[in-house]
Amino acid sequence: MTSPRTLEHPETGELNLDAVLAALADPIRRRIVVQLAHGHQDQACIGFNLPVSRSTSTHHFRVLRQAGVIEQRYRGTAILNSLRTACLDERFPGLLSAIVAAEPPVDGALPHPG
Repeated sequence: MTSPRTLEHPETGELNLDAVLAALADPIRRRIVVQLAHGHQDQACIGFNLPVSRSTSTHHFRVLRQAGVIEQRYRGTAILNSLRTACLDERFPGLLSAIVAAEPPVDGALPHPG
């Protein structure tokens, strides 16, 4: 029997402010965070309308995951993404909401599920 594939994420106590801020310094990564914050939790990487190549978007998702900003998990062959809101709020209260509030919403970036 094979075990499900898993991706490593830092524990809440291991979250580092410098790593989180560095991850959020990039506008593409902030765009991903804003899209997740506006109700697109459990969104597959391919579902994001990013103005970069697939390999570059993979890099951005990896940076966010390694910094502890997002959680990624496999569902079949897709990788689903969600914000680690509770972890970030516990470790750095108000940081995530301030980042999301400072960014303009991304119009039409994701189709509405239907």
